[in-house]
Formats: sequence, structure tokens, C-alpha cells
Amino acid sequence: MSRSGHDADSSMGHDADSSILGHGSHNVAVEALARRILKGTYREGDSLVMPEVRAELDVTQTVLREAVKVLTTKGLLDTDKKRGTFVRPREDWNLLDSDVLRWKLAAGVSSDFFADVLELRRSIEPAAAALAAERRTDDDLAALDAALSAMAATDDDPVLLIRADASFHTAILIASNNRFYAQMHRVIVPVLVQRDRAVLAADGAFEHPHAVHAAVVEAVRNRDVDGAYMAMLELLDLSAREHP
Repeated sequence: MSRSGHDADSSMGHDADSSILGHGSHNVAVEALARRILKGTYREGDSLVMPEVRAELDVTQTVLREAVKVLTTKGLLDTDKKRGTFVRPREDWNLLDSDVLRWKLAAGVSSDFFADVLELRRSIEPAAAALAAERRTDDDLAALDAALSAMAATDDDPVLLIRADASFHTAILIASNNRFYAQMHRVIVPVLVQRDRAVLAADGAFEHPHAVHAAVVEAVRNRDVDGAYMAMLELLDLSAREHP
């Protein structure tokens, strides 16, 4: 399998998201309507009174129609002849879509949401680290080393630490050289950043995580597949113990 297609796949995904949302009044309408749904202004099962929604958003009928199409593709809305346009159940919302996830995080999430994501991470990141140990390139290793160096240089600055942590987990997923794992940074990293911010805002104290991250990188560097898997699992377990 060719490893060269991953960056292209990632770029295409980003461009697709950008083109879907677009700019100007169309983008504003999508964002505003999505926020109302995620915050519960329009609840699950509610049918939208379109003339009222159009007046609230102060957009044309064409712009609103296009916004509804976007949110329909993302699982938030649907339309039928009897109910008109209505809000779909939460289990239908596509949380793997980067925009839906962003809206969800902005609207506020509970501890069980973070617990669900941790379970997802435990099923993905150790396996990604193991693949990285097997498949990593020199460029992959350079990206991991850069993230580690940034983490070591944070001087306990939480903002810089969160940024370095995000870079590290993105680099691990990409280093797996599996096109699907590589895409998962779009889900894992935004939630990781949100969780770290919440934890640091709550108590302001943290144990510097450089050493546990360095253990993962060392295993990847040495092409130690089992060691990379276990080191990443330990990293996730330590995070869960420190920030339940």
C-alpha cells in the first residue's frame, strides 16, 4: 500500500469541509442554525417554522435552504412531506464530522462525553502507535521529536503544553501511515484540547507529561511495536487516572 497518499487525503478532507461551509451569509446561516440545534433552542424532533427561522437569521430563503442542505448532510436535520424540516435525534448527529464536533464542544459537553472519547482513543491510539513503530518514516519521527521538544520547552505554560500535546497526538496518528487513523486527529485532537483546557482551568495544577510521551516516541524510534502499543496505553491510562 502506498504511504504517500495520506497527506493528500488529509488536505482533501480539509478543503472539502471549507468548501461545504463557504463564506459570507451562507456560512453565517449554517453556523447560527447549528448553534441553535446544539444548544437545544431547536430540540430533537422539533419541526422548524422556516419563515420564523429565516427572520431570526435574517437571511434569504435561498441561503436558508442551502444551510439546511448542509446540516442535513451532517445528520442534524432532515425533511419530509409531513413534518417539513425537523431536528434529527442526537444519535444521528455525525460527531465524526469536524464541524459537528466543533459545534458540540462549543455548546458544552459532559464528563461522559469525554469518557466516550477516551474509550475511542484507547481503541485507536495504541494501535496507531504500534503501526507507527513498524511504518514510521524519518519525517514522521522528526514531527514526533518536534512535538516532544515543544513539550519540553513549555516551562509549565499550559497553553503551550496543550498545543504541543495536540501536535504529538496528531503526529502519532499520521505516523501510523494508515489513512483512516491519520484522519482521526480531526476527532481526537479537538476533544483533547477542550478537555485539557477544562482540567487546567479547574485546578491549574498538572504533572508535566513529557516523560510519558517520550516513552512512546522512543519505542517508535526503536521500531518496538509492542513497546509503542503499551507505552501509548500507559499514557492514556495515566491521563484517565489523573483527570477522571
